[in-house]
Amino acid sequence: MHRVDFILALITGEATAWLFYGLFKNLAGQIPLFGLIPAVLFPILAVLGLWFSYYLGKRFLIVFQAAKFFLTGVLATLVYLGILNFLMWASQINKGIFFSVFAGLSFIVGTTAKYWGNKIWAFEKRETVGMGREFGKFFLVTIVGFSLNVGIASFIVNVIPHSVLVSQVIWANIGAILAAIISSAWNFLGYKFIVFRS
Repeated sequence: MHRVDFILALITGEATAWLFYGLFKNLAGQIPLFGLIPAVLFPILAVLGLWFSYYLGKRFLIVFQAAKFFLTGVLATLVYLGILNFLMWASQINKGIFFSVFAGLSFIVGTTAKYWGNKIWAFEKRETVGMGREFGKFFLVTIVGFSLNVGIASFIVNVIPHSVLVSQVIWANIGAILAAIISSAWNFLGYKFIVFRS
């Protein structure tokens, strides 16, 4: 494991902890003192997880790449959820066609940031030759991921009824999280075998 992997895992873990803290505070309203534990725990877990995957990756390279993709994806997903929640908070709209627009805009921002993290860190593709073609492939894979993400999130939020025990904002986040998981699986496979293949 290179020093840059260690540093990026720490940064990703810490940034994720603070984005998680802000998101949880927005959803729950108040954070008890133990709510700050992720600021210490997440970076440690990120480094340990990456270290473990590094040793597994010596035998199966895809494991180490998947771990770095996962760390980048978690951060991008929290950026996605942060933007989505900001748009819902600013507009006081959390369902209908505007929710779908908000989910789409949030997905585009998160995916754009994730492109560079995946290119440089997860798949270690630093060359600039053929970037136009590579970006074209990235764009096509991302469009499929975008369609999956927005379609699944919109279906869950606008079609599947939620329990009276769950608020509409929580249900919107559940839809967004499930959609992010499915579209992330597609994105990893597409980036690994189509966009950044060696």
